[in-house]
Amino acid sequence: MTSETSETGVTSRRPRPARFVVPATCGALALALHVVAAVLHAAEPTAVRGMPALGSPTWWWGAAVLVAQGVVLALRPRATPWLLVAVAVGVPALSVLGEGVGVGLLAVVVAAYEATIGVLTTASSDVARRAPRLRTLAGFAAAALLVGAGVAASELRLGNAASLAVVGGLLQALGTVGLPVLAATVVGSRRDARAAHADSAAARAREHDALVRVAVERERTAMARELHDIAAHHLSGIAVMSGAIGRQIDVDPEGAKAAVAQVREQSTAMLRDLRHLVVLLRDDDRAVADGDGRADGGNGGMDGRDGVVRMETLAGVAELVERAPGATLRRSGPLDALVEDGALGPLAQLVVYRTVQEALANASRHSPGATCEVHLDATDGTRLEVGVRNGAPTTRDLPPHEPGYGLVGMRERAEVTGATLRYGPTAEGGWVVHLTVPTTTGGRA
Repeated sequence: MTSETSETGVTSRRPRPARFVVPATCGALALALHVVAAVLHAAEPTAVRGMPALGSPTWWWGAAVLVAQGVVLALRPRATPWLLVAVAVGVPALSVLGEGVGVGLLAVVVAAYEATIGVLTTASSDVARRAPRLRTLAGFAAAALLVGAGVAASELRLGNAASLAVVGGLLQALGTVGLPVLAATVVGSRRDARAAHADSAAARAREHDALVRVAVERERTAMARELHDIAAHHLSGIAVMSGAIGRQIDVDPEGAKAAVAQVREQSTAMLRDLRHLVVLLRDDDRAVADGDGRADGGNGGMDGRDGVVRMETLAGVAELVERAPGATLRRSGPLDALVEDGALGPLAQLVVYRTVQEALANASRHSPGATCEVHLDATDGTRLEVGVRNGAPTTRDLPPHEPGYGLVGMRERAEVTGATLRYGPTAEGGWVVHLTVPTTTGGRA
């Protein structure tokens, strides 16, 4: 193997034999034509005029020039315009062969083609942008002039008119250098078009993969948010009631039994909600139905008896407040009319439900025993104001807890519907969550 560095600065590796295939083939074919031309001249002098005899010093001079052209082609890993010039220098040197000068044009054709391919390959590189374009054009022009000069010199040696020699030299230069350049340009353009098409397809594939990853991340975030809303709400109540059971079990057995029943109810509700969430994540359209959110007897979302999953609605907020210890609900304005007229769509109702659910869970976790008021206000008509305010905790002996993602989830839900969410501590030491949901008038949301 041989390591080769191109003008682009990229190191490429290719087998050493492959590097010499083209120069060796070109040199062997040129030498064979050189021999054939000498043999034809010996058989018929007018067949190849001016061709020296086979084995003469002039003939050997021509053979040496042809070998030199092949060696020059093999010395460089990639042809350049100035390598083309080095090969084209052999054409004037072969003018002593008369009409046999054409055997030296084969190497020039190969060098012109490879030089053009090399220029096109490095056209987009930094090296190509720094290199003067005039220098590249000058290399091709110099090669063409050398070919023209060599052919014209051979014509003059044969006694042809100067005008014919010049015209013949120019035509030969055009065909020997111009045609390979044109062919290489076409080939290079088609190659670049295929490469651009492949790059475009690869870019589209990468874009598609990126969109898939974004969609997956969004789904994961939504799933995590739903799991948090369900589990945090129920587990917060279970934790509070479990603490009460520990204090009541000796002094108030009946109260402890009632708390145990509530713990069981909360556990059952959480398991039911998680099962329904799994049904929703499976995307089973048969398990999703429109409803008013009361089919489960007050859960505000899902019915565990008939297997039908329904999205939580504004009607389920009352049940949430009823199950939360020390919580009260205050309603203002035509709330039912907002739902009936479609001014508050299903997604907006779900955001309200989840926000109240999370706020009640946080109040139960961070301010156990404190009062909590939920206020739904639709008096404005253009928006629904949702407020959840709890008082300061009645005890300072709170168990340590890690920061959660409830507020993050509420904020993300609000952004989905264009709602505004504000929260923070109150002057009394409690906490308030305020959600403003814009309504849609004149049709269903």
